[in-house]
Amino acid sequence: MTGTSNWYESFFEGVVVDMWVNALPLEHNAKEAAEIARMLNVAPGAAILDAPCGAGRLSIPLAESGYNVTGVDLSEQFLTHARRAPQPATVTWEHRDMRDLPWSSVFDGAFCAGNSFGYLEDEGNAAFLRAVRRALKPGARFVLETPMVLENLLGHIQERPWWGTGDVYLLAHNQYDHSTSRLEIDYTFVRNGVVETRRGSHRAYPYRELAALLQASGFTVTTDVPWTRAQKDVYFVATAV
Repeated sequence: MTGTSNWYESFFEGVVVDMWVNALPLEHNAKEAAEIARMLNVAPGAAILDAPCGAGRLSIPLAESGYNVTGVDLSEQFLTHARRAPQPATVTWEHRDMRDLPWSSVFDGAFCAGNSFGYLEDEGNAAFLRAVRRALKPGARFVLETPMVLENLLGHIQERPWWGTGDVYLLAHNQYDHSTSRLEIDYTFVRNGVVETRRGSHRAYPYRELAALLQASGFTVTTDVPWTRAQKDVYFVATAV
């Protein structure tokens, strides 16, 4: 598999969606959403963009805290779960590719979380960042949370980790391709004796390269965000110029 395939277009269906919907407890999601709001430095009532939003695990608690949230995702099945969940009227769902953000200077903050960055080829990743920048008001912040920072990834990657959530078990076979700077992953899902396999590909960037990509997309990057090698995810806080 090459990293430029559109694997993500059909990956988030069926057992994958069912697993991620139940992967984290509501208390964890609420705590993470509050931390994102803190990093965005926005007060309740602000307009926030969540791209991609999945089933709304962060959009919904932010809306419950008084924010006006727009969640964007390509997966119709994720969005079906999001729309069915109890939620305030201050959250809106949009079925879109993460690069297809038609707004201009609308949002007071935006974020991308949950291992959602790096699916695309380099130009696609850059196009997403530029689209986020256009959607933000000048001076608004963007929080990017990703494990796909090379210095971080190579310190934590396991060849064959596995997880279990509810009645679903997942085995991942990780292979880092140095020639393309991509983590190629074979996923095996097992539920009630039924086995499904999927493949994924994630671009990993050196910290400096990803910071430079954000800057080239119209952001300034805060360099004093706490990060230690013990963390599996790296947070970038960027401000729209």
